[in-house]
Amino acid sequence: MFEANRRFFLQSVAIGAGALATSQSFAAGSDGHAAGYDVSAASDYLKTVPRKPGDPVVFTASLDRGPIKATSGGWAREITARGLPIATDIAGAHLFMNAGGAREMHWHNSAEWAYIVDGHCQVTVVDPDSLAEVVNLGPGDLWYFPKGHGHAIQTLGPAPCHAILAFDDGLYSEHGTFGISDWMSRYDTSVLSQAFGVSAEAFAQIPKAETYIMQGEVLALDGPQARSARELDHARTHRYALMAQKPRVSTAGGSLHIASAKEFPMSTTLTGMVLKLKRGAMHEPHWHSDANEWHYVLKGRTRVTLFAADKRVAIAELSPGECAYIPRNCGHSIQSIGPEDAEIVGVLDSGTYHESTLSDWLTKAPRHLLANNFGLPETAIANFKKRTVISAPITPA
Repeated sequence: MFEANRRFFLQSVAIGAGALATSQSFAAGSDGHAAGYDVSAASDYLKTVPRKPGDPVVFTASLDRGPIKATSGGWAREITARGLPIATDIAGAHLFMNAGGAREMHWHNSAEWAYIVDGHCQVTVVDPDSLAEVVNLGPGDLWYFPKGHGHAIQTLGPAPCHAILAFDDGLYSEHGTFGISDWMSRYDTSVLSQAFGVSAEAFAQIPKAETYIMQGEVLALDGPQARSARELDHARTHRYALMAQKPRVSTAGGSLHIASAKEFPMSTTLTGMVLKLKRGAMHEPHWHSDANEWHYVLKGRTRVTLFAADKRVAIAELSPGECAYIPRNCGHSIQSIGPEDAEIVGVLDSGTYHESTLSDWLTKAPRHLLANNFGLPETAIANFKKRTVISAPITPA
């Protein structure tokens, strides 16, 4: 026993001596001492850290040039992480329904959010507690369906209806959508007869595959079907009239409408936004600490500058029909650069809305700290303007 302890002691001393020699060797270098309390400034240093080379970050794509899925009553296009790999947590879609068209009852593995761009529709929802809602929507309205809530959308009136959709799953697609016609068409009619208490003949005319968006009769905007709507109370409704509300931000440069779970209680996983920028205006540099952003350009042209992870910067110009994905905490700004005002609709994948701005830091941090950060005399630090969120267009000199 004594001999074993003696060998262990000698091995420990040898290991410790080797470690000490390594430490002393490191501390003897010219880049500053680093051995316990023996530390010092570096004698050789970089004035600035070089920018990293490499391919630029791809964070935009065209939603409206993607594959189309069209049936008798309308069509849809989608953009997922398969087409835009950076978009890991949010997918987007564009839905168009003819007058008289109806997207059949279905549900998803993800929550669904939508903004009505034009036209009118009636939404029917039945939740897992058997609570039903039938509600009418028009331009500027939102819908939100939690995952697993069965829902359908039907056009009202003589004009088509189209909407921009978002889902809180970057891989959302048909793989996670369950539709009534696809499901029921696979059952033997005797099983359906037993399940619903009617004769098997009642199911003889059911389509033998998915109908998706079905063409039907046009429903009048003020007809009996439209008047049959039964909207739930504010806490439980799946509809929110976003553009009928006062904007969160309104400046000479434009406006920002926000619908988080605070304003739209049903929308627990996605916050909706509509940003309108006057020609030449800008949504100033900012970031979202706890949410990814996905947005789609409805009108105008925009320039998005992204300060991404791994110190990468990318700049992209977007036209109507194109979309961008901004990962959480990545700094970004949006400028209106076209000949007309810009309009952007999108979501953050959080029920709360937080926005940190570069202007807050530049106006609230001590000037001596900023002078140190930039290596400038304090007198050279400008009097930065306070947060405006949306900067007005620059007037030519």
